[in-house]
Amino acid sequence: MKKVFSLLLALLLVFSLAACGAKDKDVPAQKANIRLATLKGPTGIGTVKLMQENDAGNAANNYTVTLCADPAEVMSGMAAGNFDIAACPLNMASVMYNKLNGNMQMLAVNTLGTLYMLSTNEVPDFNALHGKTVVLAGQGATPEYVLNYLLEKNGLKDAVTVEFKSEHAEVATLAAVADANDTRVFLLPEPNVTAALLQNQALKNVLDVSAAFESASGVSLAMGCIIAKKDYVSQNQAAIEAFLTEYKVSVDCTAADADSAAALCEQYGIIPKAAVAKQAIPRCSITCVTGADMQKIATENLTVLLNADKKSVGGKLPGNDFWYGV
Repeated sequence: MKKVFSLLLALLLVFSLAACGAKDKDVPAQKANIRLATLKGPTGIGTVKLMQENDAGNAANNYTVTLCADPAEVMSGMAAGNFDIAACPLNMASVMYNKLNGNMQMLAVNTLGTLYMLSTNEVPDFNALHGKTVVLAGQGATPEYVLNYLLEKNGLKDAVTVEFKSEHAEVATLAAVADANDTRVFLLPEPNVTAALLQNQALKNVLDVSAAFESASGVSLAMGCIIAKKDYVSQNQAAIEAFLTEYKVSVDCTAADADSAAALCEQYGIIPKAAVAKQAIPRCSITCVTGADMQKIATENLTVLLNADKKSVGGKLPGNDFWYGV
């Protein structure tokens, strides 16, 4: 039985890796043209294998991919009708639903928790932040709302100094040169976490913000999602289904072959260096959750954010028509 089980595992691995390799496959004669926007960093990692397949002419749809550095670019592009499908922060999807009078749908949750706190000093738990300064970027976005929620839950709202920088890279640069006398704590997402740790041996990953969020709220922290305008979805049902199918394959390939995924991250500009991407990917929680499971995890997160700050989700939760495939 052990030999049979080992053989089955080996075959499953072969089939999984084969699905991630370059290959000829049946592609519809008439491909849909899709303008796809994705972000640098974790929210875009799940797209890299799909981008490779698209460049090789093997994708089910014909994708024109725009890589954005700022979620605001995604929001403005979607509102203006310049993109058909986009990856964006979870709360931004809700903001856009409200801003566009319901003309937005979530197709999938594609990124779970990626936030961590770094310091050159020991910070054993959230209570140890009392009297400290937390440096972060993401004002008016998920990092700020999650931090505020956790400070409130731990009774630290007025006991911690919060210092905002304009970009995560700026925070990572500060963390990379911090020494033992620097008492600040740096809140960063991947891959900035890995980049800072590689540059500063005195720096430690002291707190998993996602784990703290789950402990305080009872739900997993969801960071990113895939969205499309509702009218586009209704007019391009087959193309949407094809996209979700091959996006899921792309995500699975990231988990199955981290080396190849890391190389593709560098190739397509999702993460500047493959070496950083390879170490960061395991902490990036790349996923593809659809249907009722997507609705559950996203609703739980948006509800937490709504209770913490209504503006973080656009004033109110989306209606039931927000959830694709439910």
